[in-house]
Amino acid sequence: MAAMLQPQIILLKEGTDTSQGKAQLVSNINACTAVADVVRTTLGPRGMDKLIHDDKGNVTISNDGATIMKLLDIVHPAAKILVDIAKSQDSEVGDGTTTVVLLAGEFLKEAKPFVEDGVHPQNLIRSYRTACYLAIEKVKELAVSIEGKSLEEKKSLLAKCAATTLSSKLIGGEKEFFASMVVDAVIAIGNEDRLNLIGVKKVPGGTMRDSFLVNGVAFKKTFSYAGFEQQPKKFLNPKILLLNIELELKSEKENAEIRLSDPSQYQSIVDAEWNIIYDKLDKCVKSGAKVVLSRLAIGDLATQYFADRDIFCAGRVAEEDLQRVAAATGGTIQTSVNNIIDEVLGTCEVFEERQVGNERFNIFSGCPSGRTATIVLRGGADQFIEEAERSLHDAIMIVRRALKNSTVVAGGGAIDMEISRYLRQHARTIAGKSQLFINSYAKALEVIPRQLCDNAGFDATDVLNKLRQKHALPSGEGAPYGVDINTGGIEDSFANFVWEPSVVKINAINAATEAACLILSVDETVKNPKSESAQGEAAASAMAGRGHGGGFRGRGRGMRRR
Repeated sequence: MAAMLQPQIILLKEGTDTSQGKAQLVSNINACTAVADVVRTTLGPRGMDKLIHDDKGNVTISNDGATIMKLLDIVHPAAKILVDIAKSQDSEVGDGTTTVVLLAGEFLKEAKPFVEDGVHPQNLIRSYRTACYLAIEKVKELAVSIEGKSLEEKKSLLAKCAATTLSSKLIGGEKEFFASMVVDAVIAIGNEDRLNLIGVKKVPGGTMRDSFLVNGVAFKKTFSYAGFEQQPKKFLNPKILLLNIELELKSEKENAEIRLSDPSQYQSIVDAEWNIIYDKLDKCVKSGAKVVLSRLAIGDLATQYFADRDIFCAGRVAEEDLQRVAAATGGTIQTSVNNIIDEVLGTCEVFEERQVGNERFNIFSGCPSGRTATIVLRGGADQFIEEAERSLHDAIMIVRRALKNSTVVAGGGAIDMEISRYLRQHARTIAGKSQLFINSYAKALEVIPRQLCDNAGFDATDVLNKLRQKHALPSGEGAPYGVDINTGGIEDSFANFVWEPSVVKINAINAATEAACLILSVDETVKNPKSESAQGEAAASAMAGRGHGGGFRGRGRGMRRR
């Protein structure tokens, strides 16, 4: 009787929401599957786009998995992990963001029946990790190196990788045109790792085909004063001076005070101001520079002064544009006009101001160090150009990765089918439950070719059966076969140049497995309630702090207390 009357032990604060055990795990898996279903239809060349508009009324149309995941305001704590892996895939390799979310969702979906049947999640995690290791080894084994090729061959191979990435984007119709542009841009910046050396400028109007690549720097005409139109707009081999100072009359600081005993002295002070700016402008002209760019304002006086001496100037140039001009022309940004020597001036073959659509662009081309490039994008709608920029970002990242890692694998679901076959085969050699788990991992990998077929409107079962039969050939000649998006059959992806860098697949499999294992290892969620009393205390302490500070301020202004 005494035992029955023992009081209940309360460990957590009242109102704390806890859920644990099998039901909790299944609920997390369902949440992740729901997120994967959102981006499922965007996979591949026939993938659909998503239109997302936020509370501010901004509209985004995108096919990029990472962009969609960022814009979806996901609140479920477990599903947020999928957003993180999409972001990490985007920053690491640029492409394969939809793939990584799909794979993670599918791994969890395959694990769900085992969890419901009472299998311990740690057994699943161990098998998944083993399968992941085997899959990555297999990708490395199947990868083909593009090292040791001539520059022309390399360019065409990289263009194939870029075209594969772009085929699933909104600008897929012009993928050859943009692929060669991206490859030229990436090769132009050489071994430089900084992505901001490739500028992308967007000009509404015209068609996609009107987009062009500048081997150098291009930026929009900056705000200009009177006298600007009298300046020459084209130079051959000019010297370029880059500044980080204002070239205009500066008013005195607000409370500067000068006491004069004689009114005639006033004029000498005004003259001194003018002399200072004329001295600065004179030094700029003497340096021999024909193009003067500054990050800060170049006033009307300076603009007219330069125009009279046939010098082009632009003030308020964006920081990143100025940095790219410095990298391309070999100039150095100066913070003073004293002692300007030839070494700090940049140069380029041609500088011109050109009309692009209804914007005017300052274009520096034929730069000596050539470590920068600018892509000027044209197109009808703003949303369309925004999406084109995101697509090009993916393609640029892919080409950089392919240049660095220089191994490619067959795309179009071919590599996924081959790993799936290999893992099924390997699973048969294992005794015990993990045979089933590795088999389910292998089945999950088939989601990529299946989804490619579904999105293109083909019979997925039929195509997958053909692929399984082809990949099962003992000679191994079926390994490069993937889905043929155009006919609804199967094709040799390698021969048809559907390639992707192996690093994309390795990263995707790694990240998806990590995420699946992480979610499987969670067995309890504790949500702490917002304590009203704690909020009250915080507010009270804030008020007290304010009152305290106010007291001090009042005393500081007045007389000291006795």
